[in-house]
Amino acid sequence: MEGGRPVAPSDTGSTHQRGRDELQVKLEAARTAAAQRAVAEERARIARELHDVIAHSVSVMTVQAGAVRRLLQPGQERERLALEAIESTGREALTEMRRLVGLLRRQGTVPDFSPQPSMRAVDVLVGTIREAGLPVELAVEGEPTELAPGVDLAAYRVIQEALTNALKYAGPAQAWVTVRWREDEIEVEIANDGRSEAAGDGSGHGLIGLRERVALVGGTIDSGPRPGGGFVVTAHLPHRGRM
Repeated sequence: MEGGRPVAPSDTGSTHQRGRDELQVKLEAARTAAAQRAVAEERARIARELHDVIAHSVSVMTVQAGAVRRLLQPGQERERLALEAIESTGREALTEMRRLVGLLRRQGTVPDFSPQPSMRAVDVLVGTIREAGLPVELAVEGEPTELAPGVDLAAYRVIQEALTNALKYAGPAQAWVTVRWREDEIEVEIANDGRSEAAGDGSGHGLIGLRERVALVGGTIDSGPRPGGGFVVTAHLPHRGRM
């Protein structure tokens, strides 16, 4: 009854439909907001990590320029001016990088200047995941080459995130990591034979962050169910990153 009047079945049905529609809109908005937060958090993490590796490289260049300058003879004025310019530019670059990255750090966060992980430490990562309870096999194809810092970090993070997800969600499973070094790219493939439904359609926040990271260096990443059961993540990254 509504105000002494019986409620027609059609009125009740339309009210329920409006409620479902409103709930669906709210759920979509929440998913969109969560995805945006994941992207923003990953960008901030990328900025911090690249700051650390690039700051180290620029510091080494600046120190080396100063060391060579001190070895110059009195008559080498042109060389001295060039090296002083390198030192000054290096110091200015470091100052500006710290200022810009500081904008992305949360208030009160202590900067982390520990060495960043790289593909040279993948065997250590795999060993750590094994010790945590997930059997993992590592295979490397081709000859390793030097990667740009951002590419190196991105490849490592793809493997780390995929193995961590398998450890958390795949249940009793076996995992395989394959690293393929090609002429102008590195391919990493991480597969497991666990519960593929636990990973859903590959739209989890971790994978959203990985897509952002990989795209920033000019690479691509795919994920989905593995033939025969399980889940697989594959990324292709150019050696030198996006030019």
